[in-house]
Amino acid sequence: MTFISSSSADDETKGNNVIQESDNSLTKQLVSERIRSRLIERGVSYFANDNVADHIQPDELKELEKEVACRFNDLLKSLVIDIENDHNTEDTANRVARMYIHEVFKGRYHQQPRVTSFPNVKKLDEIYTVGPISVRSACSHHFVPIMGHCWIGIKPGGRVIGLSKFSRVADWVFSRPHIQEEAVMILADEIERLCEPQGLGIIIKADHFCMKLRGVKESHCTMVNSVVRGDFRHDSSLKQEFFELVSQQEIRNNYL
Repeated sequence: MTFISSSSADDETKGNNVIQESDNSLTKQLVSERIRSRLIERGVSYFANDNVADHIQPDELKELEKEVACRFNDLLKSLVIDIENDHNTEDTANRVARMYIHEVFKGRYHQQPRVTSFPNVKKLDEIYTVGPISVRSACSHHFVPIMGHCWIGIKPGGRVIGLSKFSRVADWVFSRPHIQEEAVMILADEIERLCEPQGLGIIIKADHFCMKLRGVKESHCTMVNSVVRGDFRHDSSLKQEFFELVSQQEIRNNYL
């Protein structure tokens, strides 16, 4: 029979506790905290409408999805919903987490879709418009939908991109929590970076469910805003031509 002194047993127990506490401290740090610490260390902004994909490691998105699901389960419980027995909310937290990370807010967590641009060999300089492009977002004040359309006008510069790429980039930019006034500026920055236009104009017309679903409950109210840059800003005739082309597209598609 082997005897262990009480002091030795206590030391062993304390040692095991220290190891366990150390292990727990490593697992306690949530993936969101790791990502946030990384962003702060690198001096990177992580506002609601920022893209942070460059600072998320490939395996962390799945972890983040699980964390968001866990947090959303807590929200459902705080709303006094019986998630243990209610068949309608049985998997709601997981669905919401996937939706936020990979769909509604994918513009925050995923890289911009690949957009190939080409030299403007023919020196094209006549303006053209693309639209209406469907845009879907969420109000960063209430996290309810913003849904509408945008029109993009281009006076080509050094490079050109395919028409479908405008839709892809617009979808990527709008798939974040936004206010519309900032969304149009972010989209303009991306389009300028991709195709270096001589002139750029963007118009957005959208319904805000923070007004339709709650608050004033104004069901027919929409918001329209625009940004013009380069030649569109400095040449009033080009600006007017852009707005007239958009108006024609709007009439044709019955959006008036």
